[in-house]
Amino acid sequence: MNERTTIRLPAELLKRAKRKAAAEGRTLTALIEEGLRRVVAEKKQEPSQKKRKPLPVSKATGGLRPGVDLTQMWKIYEMEDLEYVERMKHFK
Repeated sequence: MNERTTIRLPAELLKRAKRKAAAEGRTLTALIEEGLRRVVAEKKQEPSQKKRKPLPVSKATGGLRPGVDLTQMWKIYEMEDLEYVERMKHFK
């Protein structure tokens, strides 16, 4: 039996979650449920085993990678969202 609950989320996170759910053609509830299931099911990893996300910094110059503008964080969030959608395609 499903239960109803109320959660409080930062506005920006909720906006991104709704956008991601719409892009994947599913409900916000389904997206949240999948995320919770993953978190609850994941095994505890040692800090050295965690996958680190690459920084938007060029190894060659030490500066930001071309196309990265830290004054427009929404672009970085959008890139992360698109990467997430690609990763989720492999789980289906």
